[in-house]
Amino acid sequence: MSLVKSKQRVADHGEVFTPSWMVEDMLNLVKGETERIDSRFLEPACGDGNFLVQILKRKLASVEHKYGNSEFERRHFALFALMCLYAIELLSDNISDCRAKLLSIFTEYLKIDPANDVYRAGFYVLSQNLVHGDAMKMRTQDDQAIIFAEWGYLGKGRYQRRDFRLDSLAQSSNFSSEGSLFAQLGRHEIFTPTKTYPSMTIGELAALAPQILI
Repeated sequence: MSLVKSKQRVADHGEVFTPSWMVEDMLNLVKGETERIDSRFLEPACGDGNFLVQILKRKLASVEHKYGNSEFERRHFALFALMCLYAIELLSDNISDCRAKLLSIFTEYLKIDPANDVYRAGFYVLSQNLVHGDAMKMRTQDDQAIIFAEWGYLGKGRYQRRDFRLDSLAQSSNFSSEGSLFAQLGRHEIFTPTKTYPSMTIGELAALAPQILI
């Protein structure tokens, strides 16, 4: 794979892709986290998804190891693994490619097609978790505050969603640092979601997909 798409893109955006061997070496530094289904990763300049692709593959391998004998759990935890990946990307073609790659890996693992509710639920999740915007400014391409969905799996086929502003989350290290005025406060006393949703099933998530274009 070429590490650049064009010299112009390098000049305009500093775009250079990380080689696959380096991706693997870097992920191996946090190997346990990459293989944990519920660990969350945010790639603030994801390109077309080199890191997220490999993380998803590792997470799905863990899903197969733990839940491969139960189709119900296998599907629900595979979707939860996808829910735990986040990204921001400045260039529109890159974010589209990243979404497409992750969706392809997810659907190939589950052997599902676009008519399947799990496919459409995954489609919708990626439209929420992978943002076309500027990580430095913490704004979307249409100059809105970046908001990420925190997904939780409640069991028995139901998911919980809470939305948080990225700029608020980015302040957490300041509040929790030693000597901070707010260090003695619990996170729940500082950060509150901008919106909390009723628990949802795969079918209910799938019903939202046609409203979002990738």
